[in-house]
Amino acid sequence: MENKYEIIIFWSNEDKSFIAEVPELPGCMADGKTYQEAISNAEIIISEWVETAKELGRPIPQPKGRLMYA
Repeated sequence: MENKYEIIIFWSNEDKSFIAEVPELPGCMADGKTYQEAISNAEIIISEWVETAKELGRPIPQPKGRLMYA
């Protein structure tokens, strides 16, 4: 499955790493020492999140594309 979910990336001073959050998939987050590593890890976690949801019979949100935040 091609990832079409929005990923928000930010630096965490507390964790000393980049955090990649996928707001459309509750609890779906990854981290990495570099920006690129956080993206790569997020892509893996998205696939695992979707696969787990399928196995448990839970709904999988359709990607909405760019989300707007205030």
